[in-house]
Amino acid sequence: MHLLEAANRKILLDCGLHQGKREEARERNSHFPFHPEQLDAVIVSHAHIDHCGNLPTLTRRGYTGPIYCTPPTRDLLRVMLRDSAKIQEEDAAHINIARNYAEPWVQPLYTHNDVHRVFDQLVMVPFEKDVEIGRSVKFHFVEAGHILGSAAVHVTVQAPDRPRTLTFTGDLGRRGSPILKPAHPIPPADVLVCESTYGNRIHEPMADTVRKLYDVVKATIARRGKVLIPAFALGRTQLIIHLLQKGLRDGAFPKVPIYVDSPLAADIADVYRSHPNSLSADVAQAVEEGHGILGGDGVKYVREFEESMVLVTKPGPAIIIASAGMCDAGRIVAHLKQNIDDPRCTVCLVSYQAHGTTGRRLLENKPTIRFQGRDWNKWIDVVHLNGFSGHADRDDFLAYLSPLVGKVGKMRLIHGEHEQADAMADTLRAAGFPDVRVPEAGESVIIG
Repeated sequence: MHLLEAANRKILLDCGLHQGKREEARERNSHFPFHPEQLDAVIVSHAHIDHCGNLPTLTRRGYTGPIYCTPPTRDLLRVMLRDSAKIQEEDAAHINIARNYAEPWVQPLYTHNDVHRVFDQLVMVPFEKDVEIGRSVKFHFVEAGHILGSAAVHVTVQAPDRPRTLTFTGDLGRRGSPILKPAHPIPPADVLVCESTYGNRIHEPMADTVRKLYDVVKATIARRGKVLIPAFALGRTQLIIHLLQKGLRDGAFPKVPIYVDSPLAADIADVYRSHPNSLSADVAQAVEEGHGILGGDGVKYVREFEESMVLVTKPGPAIIIASAGMCDAGRIVAHLKQNIDDPRCTVCLVSYQAHGTTGRRLLENKPTIRFQGRDWNKWIDVVHLNGFSGHADRDDFLAYLSPLVGKVGKMRLIHGEHEQADAMADTLRAAGFPDVRVPEAGESVIIG
């Protein structure tokens, strides 16, 4: 969440939901360090909840202006924010039940009604099209290659002496990643605000990680077990489906049913169907033909809860992709409870597992694991494949940013833990960028 003040305009770049300990997160998400009603515009880079998830609170607090985003992001926001409101409402209800409805009742951060207010304010902007915010400010979106519809934002402010420019990268995707179109060149600017999530890391080559995935599937099927793949519904699930379909076509493992047990992922697949122009050529062709990541080719989406419960106890080998990616909630929990003590089965973790999550505890070298209020025998095989990240790594950043040496005034690195961001800052200074810093929350940068 970044506030740009220029030409008597206040423009918010992203409005993400802080996720962490309940009380701290609620405090941060409920209050803004500015007056929402004074904003002139909001620009959203993409539909991941840490970039868009607090928009309903913003409108609830008095923002009534336009919320600009790309066409795919607009459609994904409708899916993601509805799901987020459902989680907020259910979380508040569970807390009130646990407190025996003691007053004051805990209220959800926002509700479905707040989400619908956001929908009324969304404004679609195609990539590369200039949009004016007042007479002196304009911006355009640039393909970022992170998830469907993700964009970098380039802002130009007219001034009497010369224009001032700012580029905000949002989240940048990896070079050569399947499914999406690649990121376009990053526009030079007086100030470049760049993500740094994996600024000091080099991802394992995708081909090596895919080969490990196929080996896991093959070994588990040979034991007549199930492969459980906890995955985030937006981005990671579509990638895993695509790679498993390719493995089936190439004979990398025996034919086995693949289930996507996630209504949210099914809704997201419908959005992919609507935006083939944002996909790579091969995936776009499959989508237009009505299969591929939409279903078919060995993949079945499971929407209804009753069908999900039948799947939990269905015998025989299968691959089951289910949310959530860190195993703390969602339909993956039921599958874990059913199979956690079955040594024939495998849980294949394909995302980062934060400290304190069930997914992180699965990785611990212990014979038991505690979740859902009890201890379970952990006899299932646990594999962590960490090469599927949708974020750029150090080499990707150098490839994206090196052409901008001498064309960027100030660079500020965000969206990364300090270890990653500080190391990336050192790398970029060595590459020839003179003014690179990792800002603290609330810090200001003047475009001279």
